[in-house]
Amino acid sequence: MRECFLRTRRFEGFQSALGITRHLLAERLKKMVRLGVLRRIPYQESPKRHEYILTQKGLDLDPVMMALVHWGDTHMVDERGRPLLHEHRNCGKMFDPVMKCSECGEPLLAKHVQTHPGPGARPTAAKLPAGKPAKPKTRKRAA
Repeated sequence: MRECFLRTRRFEGFQSALGITRHLLAERLKKMVRLGVLRRIPYQESPKRHEYILTQKGLDLDPVMMALVHWGDTHMVDERGRPLLHEHRNCGKMFDPVMKCSECGEPLLAKHVQTHPGPGARPTAAKLPAGKPAKPKTRKRAA
């Protein structure tokens, strides 16, 4: 996904950037197309070749990707600093991706967020305090 947001579109570009086998890359691209995250568009007929473009569903992953970038920039950089800087084209400034409350504008921290069942919740959905994930149900393995 990172490469898609960095505007890589062609198979060879993905393979060069990611360094994975053609088979694995083809499977991953197929899956993202099947899930509606990417759209496959032909750009050459002989031999037939395609570009992979983010759909709206894929573009909607941008906040997730930016959150991962911010985490990496905060916790994983070495003395050289960030590998990429992000510029907001509207104002021309470099920025740090931050999450803010859509209602009051304050920064969102996990310890200040509480969840409640929404209209699509199952009847058994319980309210969970932030930072305390539900214990996963374990399945017994068949012998």
